[in-house]
Amino acid sequence: MNHRTTPEGFSVVICVYTEERWEDILAAVDSVRKQSLPPLETLLVVDHNERLLSRLAEEYAEGQPPGRGAEVRVLANAGPRGLSAGRNTGIAAARGEFVAFLDDDAVAERDWLHHFAAAYDDPRVMAVGGRTLPAWASGRRPAWFPEEFDWVVGCTYRGLPPGRVPVRNVLGGNASFRRTAFDAAGGFATGIGRDGDRRPLGGEETELCIRLSKALPEAILLIDDRAVIHHKVPAVRERFGYFRTRVYAEGLSKALVARSVGAQKGLESERRYSTRVLPAGVLRGVRDALLGRSGGAGRAGAIVTGVTVAAGGYALGTLRARRNGTTFSWGPIERDGSGSGAVETGAGSGAGAGAGAGSSAAAGRGSGSRTAEGADR
Repeated sequence: MNHRTTPEGFSVVICVYTEERWEDILAAVDSVRKQSLPPLETLLVVDHNERLLSRLAEEYAEGQPPGRGAEVRVLANAGPRGLSAGRNTGIAAARGEFVAFLDDDAVAERDWLHHFAAAYDDPRVMAVGGRTLPAWASGRRPAWFPEEFDWVVGCTYRGLPPGRVPVRNVLGGNASFRRTAFDAAGGFATGIGRDGDRRPLGGEETELCIRLSKALPEAILLIDDRAVIHHKVPAVRERFGYFRTRVYAEGLSKALVARSVGAQKGLESERRYSTRVLPAGVLRGVRDALLGRSGGAGRAGAIVTGVTVAAGGYALGTLRARRNGTTFSWGPIERDGSGSGAVETGAGSGAGAGAGAGSSAAAGRGSGSRTAEGADR
């Protein structure tokens, strides 16, 4: 198939923050270099870690193999600490017409970018996500861990439709956008999303995608489950304690998103998920338990616990947001021809998100700040 997108069209952004993932980072870059549709470049954005920045700069300063898709540029996060500002830095520095994002502890299958490119043949398509499969540290899924909650470990979960289908939002660790999408809607909001190893908040890609759909009502956002990556799940994330912490943090994040874009849009997909997908998962678990199959009762219990804990996080996040006037920021991203990754964003603080959200206080000064206090509920 001939694509209107050229091999030079994609910039791949990988945000990194710790030397503990050194081998994972190298594997992620190598998987991008081996794409059947080579990208223009790979951008490694280092989140306020001078030692890692220097080490990666040295690693990729010399000896890069020739050929398209081989160039690796190493950048320092130009904004506040956290994943959102790191992604914005990559977007600002990207030379491609399309910007793809890959987690630093994931590897992409060979045709990952090929499937993204095919979807952009339709000029209305502004974002394309893919399917993320878990690579469990133990070698197998824990018997109690329900597939309906694979989003807890950054992976595609049971309940998403198969094939290439329209969605409300893509998942940020395996996604791509037209560069013009950021021109229309601005960048990722700071004050939500992850900040290294602190509380595992999320929701920044949901908020951006909803904002994008408002800015461009004709925009189409897709997931193509043939665009596959494999995401490492370390042993600590196979434990129930992490599961509980992550779903609670998701509840906090959803409260922020709902305050920004309104509860109707912010929770649109979650209503179907909680009223159809999760009850079916509980019934499967109970059935398996009655049939004597391993893990059935545990999966049913984990789903019930997950719903309860996430609801508690959402309630607390909403209360804090109303009481404290939660603010987080987004703004235009200026193309940076120098490659330094300059980002223009507004300033704000994430008081309503609990621990891990306050990083936006250092966002800098600029235009386009969004205050969730005044958003529709």
